[in-house]
Amino acid sequence: MKILVVDDHPLFRKGVAMLVDTFSITEKVFEASNGQEAIDLLRQQAVDIVLLDLDMPVMTGKEAAKVIVNDFPEVSIIMVSMNDSLEIISEMIEIGVHSYLVKGSSPEELEKAINYVVNNDFYYNQLVSKALHKRIKDRPTVTPSGRSIKLTPREIEILGLICEELTMKEIGEQLFLSEQTIHTHRKNLMKKAKVSNAVGLVKYAIREQVVYL
Repeated sequence: MKILVVDDHPLFRKGVAMLVDTFSITEKVFEASNGQEAIDLLRQQAVDIVLLDLDMPVMTGKEAAKVIVNDFPEVSIIMVSMNDSLEIISEMIEIGVHSYLVKGSSPEELEKAINYVVNNDFYYNQLVSKALHKRIKDRPTVTPSGRSIKLTPREIEILGLICEELTMKEIGEQLFLSEQTIHTHRKNLMKKAKVSNAVGLVKYAIREQVVYL
């Protein structure tokens, strides 16, 4: 994977870049000191994952995330910030980032998050789970499951396993179905939910109360 580390603090940015470079999944690491530099680099260089700080000069992580989601949908975003506000975290997930880590996270969790995002499109830890539940709780008019779109029992079962972060292969093994069959179900789920990736499916599942994480 080609990974871009975006942070306005040189010491932290270079430290994370050096750490990420030791991960077995990493092919190349790039650096940027703010959101605008990150966008400029993405326009010139293919990148798989962006580790994005939230509070930066010139262009904030929130502003940059919106541009990346819209203009570079193939790029996965992991926010890495000091801010642990559940409201901010849920807002970032709604924008479309694939995970959110606080800067106090361990190197092991960062590597785990990157691997999960690569294999599952998303990684949710306890903070992300709390943030999503808080957003649901704050929306008393949530549409109950089944009223907006009709899912088959098999689709509901697969959606639940996707939300448990199982890979397509693992889901197939658990349900005694081929991986290709699971991919077909996943594609149909995304079409019904009108989302483009697993992050959207997880948000849909929680929002519509199909599953409870």
